[in-house]
Amino acid sequence: MDISAIIAQVIGGAVGGTAGGKILKDSDLGQIGNLIAGAVGGVGGGSILGSLIGAGGAAAGGVDIASLAGQLVGGGVAGLVVQIVVGLIINKVFKKA
Repeated sequence: MDISAIIAQVIGGAVGGTAGGKILKDSDLGQIGNLIAGAVGGVGGGSILGSLIGAGGAAAGGVDIASLAGQLVGGGVAGLVVQIVVGLIINKVFKKA
């Protein structure tokens, strides 16, 4: 995995985490919390997804746009899921008033 795939996963995860906080208000961690949870989830989930489907890196020394788009979408979905799960757990444990 190269740096461009990791950057795509972080960006996708951050967007997914932000969306997760807006979609489900009970899981909202605030702007920074949503971004961090989403970005971490994006990298983790994007890496797992990439290894499961065998996403390739670069094509003939160039950038494989389809692979990067897959990393971006995979990171976004994983970031959304991780942010919602972490947000629900944290908000349930610390019971926001």
